[in-house]
Parts: sequence; C-alpha cells; structure tokens
Amino acid sequence: MKQHIDTAPVWESYREDCECPLCLLQARVEASNVDYFLGESVMEPSQRVEVNKKGFCAAHFKMMYDAGNRLGLALMTHTYMKETISALQGNAEKARAAAAAEAGKPIFKRLGGSKGVGLSEAAQEVKGITQTCLMCERIRENVERYMYTVLYMYKHELEFPALFAQSKGMCLEHYAQALEMAPKHLSGDTLKKFVDTLTDIEMKNLERMSGELEWFTNKFDYRNQDKPWGNSRDAVKRCVNKLGHQVILED
Repeated sequence: MKQHIDTAPVWESYREDCECPLCLLQARVEASNVDYFLGESVMEPSQRVEVNKKGFCAAHFKMMYDAGNRLGLALMTHTYMKETISALQGNAEKARAAAAAEAGKPIFKRLGGSKGVGLSEAAQEVKGITQTCLMCERIRENVERYMYTVLYMYKHELEFPALFAQSKGMCLEHYAQALEMAPKHLSGDTLKKFVDTLTDIEMKNLERMSGELEWFTNKFDYRNQDKPWGNSRDAVKRCVNKLGHQVILED
C-alpha cells in the first residue's frame, strides 16, 4: 500500500474513530491556517494584501484571538482596519447623501418599495465587507481537494473501499458534498458502489447516534440512573457536530 502526501492524511483520518473523517481533516486544516495567519503570513506582503482585501469571519477572528498571539493578530488587523476605513469612506458619503434625499422626499414618496433604497444599498455594501473570509476560502479549497482524494482513493486504492465501508459516514455537509462530487469523478459500477456504501453507512450511523442521544435523555430518569451510559455520554456533542457539519463543540 503506497501512500503519498495527498493520500496519507486521508488514510490517517479514516483510521480514526470519528463521526466524520472530513471534519477531522477540516479541523486540522483550520488549526494550521490559524497558525499560518498569525505567524509567517504576517511578514508576507502578498498575504497581507489578501487579508486586507477579504478579512476574516467572526468565527475565525475568534479562533485567532483565542490562539493567544495578540501581536500577530494586532499587526494584521491594523492594516485590515485601515483598508476597511478607506473602503468605507465612499460608502459613508453615499449613506449621508441617501439619508438627505430620503429626508427631503414629500410624504407621498416615502411610501412603498422604494423607501430607503439608497440606505439599503449602502448597508449591503457594508455587509459585503463583513461576509468575506480568506481563511474560509482556503479551508473550502482544502476540504474539496480532500474530498476529491477520497473519491480517487476509492477508485484506485485497493484497500480503501473496505476502510471506507467501516467508517461512520460523514456530517451532513460533507455527505452532501460527497454525493455532489461523486459523479464528477466516478462512473459506472464504481459510482454505484460508492453511493450505495456511503448512503448505507450514513443512514445506519445516523440511526445509531439517534439511539445514543435518546439514551442520554433517558439517563436523566431516576429509574435509569444506575444503568450504564454506554456510548451516550458525549452523544449531544457528536450529534450536534454531525448535523452542524464540522467540529463546533469540544469538551
């Protein structure tokens, strides 16, 4: 069994006892990106230009803040803020002009669907600034590459289909992504076998997790307090992560 730089992480994640190997890969990519953006990227002009242009979402700003490198985050955020201020100068003028125009309208023109259109357009421009995230883009690209690698390995790595069939499926987000990408990279009997296997393990493991979650709730009945927890102690976390498409809760 020959492994290389693209397939080794997938082999490793599928050997882990987890509810979604793709989420495990995504979490590792995310952690690596946090380290990168707080570290070496701070000194790379091309990366600073990208950060200044796209910024980060609230979740990834929080992850970088929680990582503890306040100086790296401050340097990067400062230039991003300056770029944002520059981008908002024109928007502020547009908002003031729109407000003045709206205020000067006679009462009969303030009604209907055109009310506040200028300010709504200015607001949408500001929302556009808050809705881009360079780290999200990089993570999506990496996870898509890993999903392609899963499909490639299913077709070309003789031992992988058996390991895939023993897995616990995927979170719903990655499950949908696998179904969408499969016909682009697989065909014929291989495609049918992959989808049959994927849907079987997905439904089986969702049912298993539902049962574990039910037993978690039943354990709060005094009649069950002396009965074993089984696999249900962390069922809430695992089920939320399974439905929420990534590892969003940790102990």
